[in-house]
Amino acid sequence: MSTSTDAPKALFSYRKYWAHRHGVAPFLPTTRAEMDELGWDACDVIVVTGDAYVDHPSFGMAIVGRLLEAQGFRVGIIAQPNWKTLDDFTELGEPTLFFGVAAGNMDSLVNHYTSDRRVRSDDAYTPEGAAGKRPDRAVLVYTQRVREAYAKTPIIIGGIEASLRRIAHFDYWSEKVRRSILVDANADLLVYGNGERAIVEIAHRLSGGEAIDQLQDIRGTAFQRISTPSGWIEIDSTDIDTPGPLAPPVDPYATEETIRASNTVVSERGVSVVKFTRRVASADRTRSVIRLPAFEQVRDDPVLYAHASRILHQEANPGNARALAQRHGDRDVWLNPPPIPLSTAEMDGVYELPYQRVPHPRYGDAKIPAYKMIRFSVTIQRGCFGGCTFCSITEHEGRIIQSRSEDSIIREVEAVRDTVPGFTGVISDLGGPTANMYRLACKSPTVEAACRRPSCVFPGVCPNLNTNHTPLIRLYQRARALRGIKKVLIASGVRYDLAVESPEYVKELAQHHVGGYLKIAPEAIAEGPLSKMMKPGVGTYHRFKELFDRYSAEAGKEQYLIPYFIAAHPGTTDEDMLELALWLKQNGFRADQVQAFLPSPMATATAMWHSGKNPLKRVTRHSEDVVVPKGMTTRRLHKAFLRYHDANNWPVIREALKRMGRSELIGGGKHHLVPAWQPAGTGNAPPRPTAGAAGRIRTQHTGLPRNPRGPRAPGGVRRP
Repeated sequence: MSTSTDAPKALFSYRKYWAHRHGVAPFLPTTRAEMDELGWDACDVIVVTGDAYVDHPSFGMAIVGRLLEAQGFRVGIIAQPNWKTLDDFTELGEPTLFFGVAAGNMDSLVNHYTSDRRVRSDDAYTPEGAAGKRPDRAVLVYTQRVREAYAKTPIIIGGIEASLRRIAHFDYWSEKVRRSILVDANADLLVYGNGERAIVEIAHRLSGGEAIDQLQDIRGTAFQRISTPSGWIEIDSTDIDTPGPLAPPVDPYATEETIRASNTVVSERGVSVVKFTRRVASADRTRSVIRLPAFEQVRDDPVLYAHASRILHQEANPGNARALAQRHGDRDVWLNPPPIPLSTAEMDGVYELPYQRVPHPRYGDAKIPAYKMIRFSVTIQRGCFGGCTFCSITEHEGRIIQSRSEDSIIREVEAVRDTVPGFTGVISDLGGPTANMYRLACKSPTVEAACRRPSCVFPGVCPNLNTNHTPLIRLYQRARALRGIKKVLIASGVRYDLAVESPEYVKELAQHHVGGYLKIAPEAIAEGPLSKMMKPGVGTYHRFKELFDRYSAEAGKEQYLIPYFIAAHPGTTDEDMLELALWLKQNGFRADQVQAFLPSPMATATAMWHSGKNPLKRVTRHSEDVVVPKGMTTRRLHKAFLRYHDANNWPVIREALKRMGRSELIGGGKHHLVPAWQPAGTGNAPPRPTAGAAGRIRTQHTGLPRNPRGPRAPGGVRRP
């Protein structure tokens, strides 16, 4: 069955649907008139998205649409519909197979609000960056409108917003635990993670006559069912582990059957119910399901929420993950195991589909900021094994790296050079979620399939991890040698703890692929927050900086590292932020924009934020408590420490220093953090009594740009 770990059906091996005779559409149609021009009487699949339609493989709707088109299906796009009426939702008519609904490349709430819940003034995925073109909780709103228009048509939800809300989750914007989005949306299926395998199988099986409620064995999907089917092994994890008597010694002559039987109760429904213990690890995984605490339990008990989060993240490896079930009222939300990663050939096929690589002509000359940022970039891999607890990349794309072939990447670089309007010879990025994980993987497929570590690089780089950057170096060298290519920049975040394992890579990067500044993300320097982020210590940053500076100097280049930091992350104390502020001043860093931690749905750090527990370790009522810097006063102080140089922040910093017993850091010397005086017109303070040059703020020359913050990664999640 599809949920097994057997080799999956190759993505492009399906027999094409009959509609393939219509050929390839210049752009997937967005209006009935465009359908008529293509000779279509109906669409087979209609994709509803909160983004403007850009036919480029950095946009989810383009990948899904072009992939289904390659399978022979007729695909239409409803982009940024007016959700206040049904008109846009009925423009293309009723599809013969299903509607696919997504909020877009970003979660709609992350798109709309800052980490301090302030309304954003723009939307990078909308023409001219206009705000207000998609609703809050876009998946719920779009699904409701589709259901109103076509009550019986199957609806499949997916994308980052649905993926990260697939189980009961803490919602930062409402400050409560919400139900699975599948329940609230009343959709037929939810596709999570990279959905190519699932969406192709769904389309072919529906076109073959299967009903939507029969599609319950597809990896990477979630659906609702009444109860666990007969014949399954149900592993009970509805409560936290509590101290109890020691288990009796294991009988060395016991068989697997007798061990399992001693921990198993067979219910009236023919379901084997097993207490959550290590003894069930060798049970038949294709027929095993872990029962998580019910929605009502995690809603009312933050510790149970942390426990459920830990179990969810432990069942994330496609090689050993089991199905999960979580009760919502009188029904279960059932999550099949994650999808099997795409092979290199499949990745090549997906990224070499006939994209136009430009926005749909309907937008005319309007500029779409997100497209402008990526139009000259090329994706070389997917996934991230960093496992940063605040980041959703691993949760969404998985930790197994899926890489394209070198030849495929080079062909796309040439396509950018030859076809994208406005190309000046500079490739803006060869990357992905992380710049330097291309072709990195576990040395042993057997170990990889069995591993349950949340990160391959924390607390240190795993000895089983291949850290050879030679294929990536070769790719860079080949790309920059192409005719018409003046420069190949690397804009994706570099994982510097991996880079130091390959000085040759740092040399190639520093001497040929940096445009003066390179963004990296230490995120913090104190052990408290770093251990909760699963990030390396600051010593690794200094080792990378030493290599970067050396190789930059050898090339005769003056280049700088731009470090990212997060304020108010779980595990961070006021003292930690003070230490960071002093480090920033000592190293001459001044950031104009800073980011406070945003508890995104389903992230491990969000579970810390909500529960005050550490799900990186076994969760009990008495397990490790985590310091959580909540409250606007604390969050503003932590952000103020990051912007210690801004006079508007000096009053709150001075007050904090006095409270912390660190008044010696207030003064005008180099060893002080902030001065004792306040300039006129800043910090809500009256003008300083004296005037003249002595009353002005002197700006320390650091050689760094005034805005060292870079753009967000797709999905609204900062790159590691």
